Amino acid sequence: MGSLSLVGAVGGAGTTRLTLECGAVLARAGREVAVLDAAYATQGLLDSLLGRVDTDVTDLCTDDDGTGAPPLAAGLHDLSVESGRLAVCPARAPFERLARAKTPEAAQRFASLVETAAASFDHVLVDAPPVAANQAVAAVTTTERVALVAPDTPRGHDGVARQRDRLADVGAPDPETVLTFAADPSSAVESSDVVAAIPEHEVTVPGDVPVCSEGDDQFVVHVAEACESLLDESLGYEAEEEGVFDRLGIGN
Repeated sequence: MGSLSLVGAVGGAGTTRLTLECGAVLARAGREVAVLDAAYATQGLLDSLLGRVDTDVTDLCTDDDGTGAPPLAAGLHDLSVESGRLAVCPARAPFERLARAKTPEAAQRFASLVETAAASFDHVLVDAPPVAANQAVAAVTTTERVALVAPDTPRGHDGVARQRDRLADVGAPDPETVLTFAADPSSAVESSDVVAAIPEHEVTVPGDVPVCSEGDDQFVVHVAEACESLLDESLGYEAEEEGVFDRLGIGN
């Protein structure tokens, strides 16, 4: 049903958090979702997992012993969700392997992972850093859609402008923009360049994320609406007076 790269316009934009929350919303709607980590330097997806990670995304993009890289399934780790599926493929590697995973050859392998996931899952989401490395280029030129994620600050807005130019340079799809940490989401989306704005959430501990697996607060509402806009499909909204997931038809 669609692949999407969520690209941080600047560091600290909350891209990893938003990627996971979007995955949780989609899984809650009964979708099967794969989340791949292209942000090798920060390795933020790892914080959402409990237990040991023996095979990470950089393993899947490199061939250490000459026998070929492992298949995608070896690097997927399922998060606990009540419906659908949310499987993440995090980065967890020493510096030497991180460097090799950024080569052009490894980036081509990353692109093939996205394509493989797209054939098996309803949605593929990629957590991508600002576009400055091969794997980020592979992500934004392979997924069907691209979203720039930026904090609702002057620094964030400046970062969006720079990343738009970079995305155009590499031939990526025209990006949409999502603002994070928005004090007033309604006014933030008044700009024609912004399709969604997400307020800050009181839960900030990475191990407690995603929160959109349950609940019906404004954070969840705005994440769900962002998913609809970014993926250009309806998740089943009906009556405004109902809760967001009543309108999604979940649990009915």
